[in-house]
Amino acid sequence: MHRNYWPTKDWQTSDSAALGMDTEKLSEIEAKIKSDYSNINGIVVARNGYIAYEQYYNGYGPEDLHHVASITKSIVSALIGIAIDAGYIKHVDQKVLDFFPEYVPSDAAGQLQKQEITLRHLLTMTAPYAFEDWHEPLEQMCKSSDWVKYTLDILGRQGNVGDFKYSTAGAHLLSAIITRCTGKSAREFANEHLFSHIGMKEIPDYEMKSFGFDDLFGVNVKGWVEDPHRITTGGWGLTLSPRDMARFGLLFLNRGKWENNQIISETWIEESIAMNANHYGYLWWLREEDGVYSYSALGDGGNVICCIPEKKLVVAITSEFTLQPRDRWPLIKDYIIPSVLV
Repeated sequence: MHRNYWPTKDWQTSDSAALGMDTEKLSEIEAKIKSDYSNINGIVVARNGYIAYEQYYNGYGPEDLHHVASITKSIVSALIGIAIDAGYIKHVDQKVLDFFPEYVPSDAAGQLQKQEITLRHLLTMTAPYAFEDWHEPLEQMCKSSDWVKYTLDILGRQGNVGDFKYSTAGAHLLSAIITRCTGKSAREFANEHLFSHIGMKEIPDYEMKSFGFDDLFGVNVKGWVEDPHRITTGGWGLTLSPRDMARFGLLFLNRGKWENNQIISETWIEESIAMNANHYGYLWWLREEDGVYSYSALGDGGNVICCIPEKKLVVAITSEFTLQPRDRWPLIKDYIIPSVLV
C-alpha cells in the first residue's frame, strides 16, 4: 500500500468520517467502556495509518507505558523472523536443543521428544511440556535460578509434539535463542532492529534487583523484565504505550514494510498469521468470524493489539490487570468493525 505519511515520529489523527468511518457509531465506544470495561486505560483505533479514535481513562495518557503481558510473545515472534531474515538463525525448523549444546538433562524423561522439537513448535505452541494444558506452573520457573534449564527440563514431556499446549516458558526459550544467535538480549535486538525503525520508544535497561511477583508481573515492572541470567523475558514483561502498540500492528498490516524499508519479510508475516486448525499462528491469535479475518496479540488483563486487514484497522488497548477481565472482542466486533463504512 503506497502512502506519503508514516507515524514514525508522530501519529496524525484524522476525522473518522474522512477515514470512511461512522463517527456516531465510534463514539458509542465511550459509554460501553465506562459501563463494561472499567479496567481499560487506553484505546487507539487506527485506520489507513491515521488515528481515528483515541481515549484514555483512569488517569492515563498517550505517553504512559503499560505492562502488556503476553503481547510480548508476538513481539518476540517478530524478532525471530527478523533474526532469520538477517541470517542469525537458519530457519524455523532448526532443533531447539541445537541452540543449547551445553544442556545436560536432569533425567531421561521426554528425551526422545525433546530432540524433535523445533523453533516452529515453540512459535506455534505445539511442543509438549510437563504440565496440564492451561495449568502452566509459571511460578516454578520464576523461582528457579536458571529459567532456560528449567524450561528445557520440562520440554518434551506429557503430550505429543504437534498438539497445541500454551506455554509462556516456551516463549522464554525463543528469547534465549535470540541472545545465543545474535549476542544481544531480545530487548537490545528489538531496539536496534525493530522499535527504532518504526518510531517505537527505545526500551531502557532496568536491571532486576529482585524477582518477587511485583518485580516480574506487577507494579514494579519497568522496561522489559529479565531473568536471573539477564535474558529478556520472552513470554511477558514488556511495557508499551497504546500508540507504540498500534505502530507494531500497523507494521504487520503493511506486511512488514515501513516507509521504504522491509523491516520484517513479507514471507514471515504471511507465515505468522496464516489461519490453521489451532487458530494460533507464530505467537499470534487468529480469528475468522462473520467473514472477517483478524489476528491479535493478546495479553493478560485485556491488553490487545488487533489487526483487521480487510478493514485496514489496528486496535490497541491497554488495561489495568484484573483477573478474568471481560473479553475485548465484543467491543471490537460490535462497535469498531461496524463503524467502517467504506
